[in-house]
Amino acid sequence: MKMKKIKYLTISLVALNGLLFLFSPTGFPEHIQLEEFLNPVPQADVIIIFNSGGWGNTSLEEAKDFAPIIEGIQKTLNDWGYNSLVIPYARTKDDFFGRIAGAKDFLNSFESSSNLLAREIESLVEKMPDKKVIVTGLSAGGAFANETYEKISEEARGSVIVITAGTPFWANISEPENILQLNNAGKDSLAKGKIKILLFSLLNSPRKWLSAKIKRQDLSFSQAIQAPGHDYFWDAPEVGSEIVAFLRNRFREI
Repeated sequence: MKMKKIKYLTISLVALNGLLFLFSPTGFPEHIQLEEFLNPVPQADVIIIFNSGGWGNTSLEEAKDFAPIIEGIQKTLNDWGYNSLVIPYARTKDDFFGRIAGAKDFLNSFESSSNLLAREIESLVEKMPDKKVIVTGLSAGGAFANETYEKISEEARGSVIVITAGTPFWANISEPENILQLNNAGKDSLAKGKIKILLFSLLNSPRKWLSAKIKRQDLSFSQAIQAPGHDYFWDAPEVGSEIVAFLRNRFREI
């Protein structure tokens, strides 16, 4: 009888989660409007839209994996005489229902959130045609950046470039001249779709995490399941040098 109750409870929880997933509203943060950061009009020549990996709501200050790359981009532009402004763009609300909405949007190739950002970029380019917009994204954020660019009009694309790192292999990846797709020179197992390596890493992650805890090492579970080659460092030639060369070509006409 006890096992029967556990079975019914499990089925009920699964059904409840399924209903929440299917019928929860698709909600995105209300504070992410670009115009809030651009009023009054900044003296920046370049607007950098920052998009983190994961749920897409990590702040720039906490994004230890991607913030150094953003800083490298800003320093490069500054060395060339361009002022830049970084705008953090959150894809999901940082709560239970926000994550459900984010998961639905992820499974739908960011159809809703990329439409929202594309419309904001269109408005930004229309109001400030003299500005250059750089959309950046790490991992899932890279997939989001690609989808956003696809929804921007041909006319507005002349003011927009995209820089992504570690976009997952299953995402729709475009290769126009205005997009730079970094994959650590093919060493990123998630970006290149190296299934055997990814499976081994996933199965080995609990042991890796427990071992770190026993040794009193600071390793989160998310770090333990990190795909091999999915770390990006500005000082690496396949990262910083690639970005600088890409930016030099894109800014040549300014």
